[in-house]
Amino acid sequence: MFRKLTDSVYASPQITLADIAEAKVRGFSMIVNNRPEDESDDQTPGDAIEAAAREAGLDYIAIPVTHSGFSEWQVDAMAEALGRSTGPVLAYCRSGTRSTLLWALAEAGRGGNPETLAAQAGGAGYDISSVRPLVDMLAARKG
Repeated sequence: MFRKLTDSVYASPQITLADIAEAKVRGFSMIVNNRPEDESDDQTPGDAIEAAAREAGLDYIAIPVTHSGFSEWQVDAMAEALGRSTGPVLAYCRSGTRSTLLWALAEAGRGGNPETLAAQAGGAGYDISSVRPLVDMLAARKG
């Protein structure tokens, strides 16, 4: 369920409280929730995930992304979260796609190579082509 993007970042579909224990055992240090509250009736509420994460000694941040797209504050918040993490990060949303796209945008903004980011996402089963022009633009700013 946890899909490896890099050695330090994984994406996942919606997690449950039981997944927090697995994340702890696997050495994650931070959970990033990219899912808006009340997106569907079957999702575990973010405040419950946050409480369980903090109880397990994991950092938690919510950077909700709706299907309308990404904004600069979200990209900046993800980059900041990745930059301050003390270990592997688990980012989740409904399917893991928005988490992966936001990761790619944040990494491009931090100077990541677009080809490498696309390959890493693809290796985890995700396609960043929908945001590739923005990934290229953000990477070019750093280049």
